[in-house]
Amino acid sequence: MHHLSARAATNHTVLADAAVASSPDVETDDDLQVALFALYASAYGSIAAFDPELEWDPSLIATRGVIERAFEAALRARLPEPDLPAATADAVARALFALTAADTGPSLSRYLAKKATLDQAHEFLVHRTIYTLREADPHSWAIPRLTGRPKAALVEIQSDEYGGGTQGRMHAELFARAVRGAGLSDAYGAYVDDVPAVTLASHNAMSMFGLNRRLLGAIVGHLAAFEMTSSIPNRLYAEGLRRLGFGDDVCGYFDEHVEADAVHEQIAARDLAGSLAEDRPDLLPDILFGAAACLSVDGRVGEHLLDAWSRGASSLRADAEEVR
Repeated sequence: MHHLSARAATNHTVLADAAVASSPDVETDDDLQVALFALYASAYGSIAAFDPELEWDPSLIATRGVIERAFEAALRARLPEPDLPAATADAVARALFALTAADTGPSLSRYLAKKATLDQAHEFLVHRTIYTLREADPHSWAIPRLTGRPKAALVEIQSDEYGGGTQGRMHAELFARAVRGAGLSDAYGAYVDDVPAVTLASHNAMSMFGLNRRLLGAIVGHLAAFEMTSSIPNRLYAEGLRRLGFGDDVCGYFDEHVEADAVHEQIAARDLAGSLAEDRPDLLPDILFGAAACLSVDGRVGEHLLDAWSRGASSLRADAEEVR
């Protein structure tokens, strides 16, 4: 980070190599995931202190590549290769719906709806700030890399994500309003030091898929799974937050996704992922990989929260400061 903000170049690529070699699990390694988050933040332009002249600094890109290769390899090694459907829109959509339907891990949304305390709800929102204050941006990297039907489908989805051209309806803006309404900071990156590596890994996975052109299939599959598993959980999140006394300023973001994502899941599965598979059958394995990675990485975040809360502990880092 010193290099990103102060041009204080160090031997960070060598350090990254050593960190990767010694890490038992790249996904849960705080140092590696924070470093990757910072390197992606430079590309997004989301942290003002990071010098824009260094976005394409060769040594920083080399360091990013070291961590990315290890992260991608870890995901591919952990996720079983699915049986590939025929490269048709209908077959791919059916495969994606089957994949998401089989995701039967512990339900964070049901817990929040029925059992979560006020402190746990605040923690939930803190975790969500890492991605949701930049909602839709990781998937938008795919737009210039697509053509024809898949491109039109992605633009249709992203247009809704960005509020149809109305700033106040942008989903990231709605979420910023929600965290302010809950008494939290809406400054991007305010809670990076408070969340564990698995939360950063969730955002980093989609950034990695979106920023690397060779992973176009993976970012499309990721978005498909993301949209296909969103509508019902968001309804439950809104129920839980209202149960705890939050108003429409907080719950409106989640309400917005109940109907929108029910529509988006059909577009994402058939018109986006399915059409891409028809146009580019060579990308079919990565479409399924990206969908599986979405479910797996986000599942680890939910498991982390539920495990901590079941023990009466905080889901935030042990050294995190008070977040409210």
